[in-house]
Amino acid sequence: MRLVVIGATGGIGRAVTAQALAADHHVTAVVRDLARLDPEIPAAAVDLADPDPHALRAALAGADAVLSCVGPRRKDETGIVSRATAAIADAMRDTGTRRIVAVSGIGLSTVPSPNRPRPLRREPGAGLAMTLFTLPLVRAVIGAHMSDVAAAEELLAASGLDWTAVRLPRLTDGPLTGTYQVAHGTSLPRAFRLSRADAAHYMLRAAADRRTAGTHVTVAY
Repeated sequence: MRLVVIGATGGIGRAVTAQALAADHHVTAVVRDLARLDPEIPAAAVDLADPDPHALRAALAGADAVLSCVGPRRKDETGIVSRATAAIADAMRDTGTRRIVAVSGIGLSTVPSPNRPRPLRREPGAGLAMTLFTLPLVRAVIGAHMSDVAAAEELLAASGLDWTAVRLPRLTDGPLTGTYQVAHGTSLPRAFRLSRADAAHYMLRAAADRRTAGTHVTVAY
């Protein structure tokens, strides 16, 4: 497959890129700083905080799928996910690229968003520990970022693209196992952690599986 990995120098982006290359996919990396990337990997420099539409269209032209691993590097970058997602969706429509798999996060059904000012009070599928402790703590610590990611999911849902939002729990630097739980359109009772390597593994699986299109998917151990 011809894959475009956006945010290829982040934790998940590096894992996605490495695994895609190992599987003999053709990869184009979209990054903010080319100096942080292996120079042998075809790449485009795009400021994801303020994406250049011409550069994005050039990077996406001819791609079979886009894997978006965009996320803030610092607290003052909150808002980057929805801004980048809007630009990516526009570029995909312009170039005729249909498939996108994007990093998202657990608990977003309980987070306010532009089209959902009154979200659900309880995350569907979440267990008692997640409902009472984990998700309230996460919202208290990174609530603004969660709202940004929830807005990005809404943009994907309205994009007309074949999208999958991969809702991930706390990420670790653990090994690639290829063994994890997957829940379509709902959460998991104990979605507490997942390695970045396994998150990348699932994203590559999803890119080739259009049965996951049009929904969010929770992945965790």
